[in-house]
Amino acid sequence: MPSLGRLHLITDTRPGREPLAVLRAALPVARAELVVQVRMEDDATDREAYELARRMVALCRPYEATCLVNDRLHVALAVDAAGGHVGADDLPVAAARQVLGSTAVLGVTARDPGTAVAAVAGGASYLGVGPCHATATKAGLPDPIGPHGVRAVAEAVDVPLIAIGGVTAARVPALRAAGAYGVAVVGALSQAADPARVTAELIEALTC
Repeated sequence: MPSLGRLHLITDTRPGREPLAVLRAALPVARAELVVQVRMEDDATDREAYELARRMVALCRPYEATCLVNDRLHVALAVDAAGGHVGADDLPVAAARQVLGSTAVLGVTARDPGTAVAAVAGGASYLGVGPCHATATKAGLPDPIGPHGVRAVAEAVDVPLIAIGGVTAARVPALRAAGAYGVAVVGALSQAADPARVTAELIEALTC
């Protein structure tokens, strides 16, 4: 399995966002510590997902950054991504592992110890845990679990945990202390005036 970076950038493909520009700014700073999760809006076509993911895989390769595709595992396979990430409404974890193969990176969303243990048993490489803090990036999310929720999951499993939801550089130390291996961000970079600077701040917080 490819090494897992500590900073996960989830693409923001809402109108007015520029995910490719954000990635170009972040890659020279984070390099191999960056994992890109290509996540599309629900109404996006598979062709649109394929075209974006294909370009992102090509951008990541020179920096040895990892590129994953969320939800649409057939697109992940089509663009030769390093793997994928699935949530509660996607394929079951064991089925996703079967689709991607034994060597691919498979991320799974979890927010409690029971779900986390089941995901790891099904073949998860890492867990996306949250939302840790309130966020307006995605509608319909459950209540934030906070660092204490991350700690509860960390004590139950032995795979890397990626904390997500309202993550900022200032919040990274508490999440790391709770057991998070890394963090995932959407708005922190997609809405930043200077994505490269914010990337540097997040990397410094993750690696100090």
